[in-house]
Amino acid sequence: MAIQEIIQFTQETINKFGGKSDDPNKNFVFRNNTKGDALEEGGAYFGIIRPEEEPMGSFHDFCLVIFPDPNDGQEPWLISLGIGTLGFLNDYDLSLKPGLRRMYESILSASGFCKTDLSDTEKPLPVEFQEKLPHLAGTFSKYSKVLPVCDILNNPLTDENKDQIAGFIAIYAKARGWIKYKYQKIDYEKVINKLKKAPSINDEEKVLDLILHRKFVILTGAPGTGKTRMVKIIQKKLDAVSFFIQFHAETDYSDFIYGIVPNLSQNNLGYSAKFGKFYESLKYASENPDKKVLLIVDEINRANLANILGPIFYLFEYRLTHEEASETIEICPGFSINKIPDNFFMIGTMNTADRSLAVVDFALRRRFAWYDMKPQFMDQDNFFREDFSKIQDIFFWHANSEELNLQPGQGYFLADNEDEFKLRVEFELLPLIKEYLQEQILLPAKEDFNDYFYSRIGKNLFS
Repeated sequence: MAIQEIIQFTQETINKFGGKSDDPNKNFVFRNNTKGDALEEGGAYFGIIRPEEEPMGSFHDFCLVIFPDPNDGQEPWLISLGIGTLGFLNDYDLSLKPGLRRMYESILSASGFCKTDLSDTEKPLPVEFQEKLPHLAGTFSKYSKVLPVCDILNNPLTDENKDQIAGFIAIYAKARGWIKYKYQKIDYEKVINKLKKAPSINDEEKVLDLILHRKFVILTGAPGTGKTRMVKIIQKKLDAVSFFIQFHAETDYSDFIYGIVPNLSQNNLGYSAKFGKFYESLKYASENPDKKVLLIVDEINRANLANILGPIFYLFEYRLTHEEASETIEICPGFSINKIPDNFFMIGTMNTADRSLAVVDFALRRRFAWYDMKPQFMDQDNFFREDFSKIQDIFFWHANSEELNLQPGQGYFLADNEDEFKLRVEFELLPLIKEYLQEQILLPAKEDFNDYFYSRIGKNLFS
């Protein structure tokens, strides 16, 4: 029978990832509710629950359950991270861990479903999902509200579906803290990486395509995600003449566009024109229509953008045609335009980890395209992949959606040798994480971070 074969496979996989069922070290209870009338009545399942729960009857907290085809035939099965019908007793905090939801979401098939809130025991599974498995109507009538993560096993005996079962078990084992040894960690990474549906991202192609179509682009991302490097790549791919300015708190209209400044070289007080980078790049683009021009604005949100852009704000409407451009804007005396030239492009960079940045209003957001640079693995010898993976895992499991954008990028993990990398960890990475914690960011991850730094360089976060 398929049920017996999959039960045996499930038990072997549980043991593989650190599950122990023998007293006094047991860390789970295995339940097999597929005997007797269970299959016929609906709701038959097998799986694992917390070790302190009883072998029979209702139970608390997270479980990992598989619901087989009641007829043990060719109909699909259901696998789920479930919640006991008695609700939460010990696992409520675990249900709020962002990483638990993220990890299960990352391995679900196209037919799977995951609630946005794993602690929710009030909302049933979507009707559309239940209708995919009409033969499990009895199961859904009993448990629909307490199955926050589900996937469909079309044929549990196939290698593909066994991988899916192993993935569900591996994540459950990680969440329970069963995975302790290196070989278990290796097995965990193998099965999860095999199931992850991570898209292949080519940032260079995407950003280049975006700036060619939208013209005005903001690159956002945490430190080390390669924003500056990307700007240089785009400038080279465009074969553009570039102009550069870095914004700061005191940058104003005269720095960026036009103003007048005292002429200190004369005995009598006099003034001369001051032309900003926007004027210089725009003037060059207007006079050289056969050349592409790229204006680079580093740290674009460090200044008061409303004061800096002033009346030129109107010009950044990227779909503005010559026919629609009825308003002429004076950039400076003697130079006015009603539309930014087609050969003019602009890229701004924005550090999402800087907590003292000016607020970017919605009007500006609408006029620019926004591209988020994510931390990512690099395929080169001087990239410390294991360290990157450890920091990424800490963020993945503990960070909320906003905090996840603060994960240090791959640039922090580049070094020519071990000694150089340790210096980067001590004097770059550790101070950054320490600052996050002092700002009350990622506090649940404090001990995990501290463990990493102490094991890596012998330093505590807070001595």
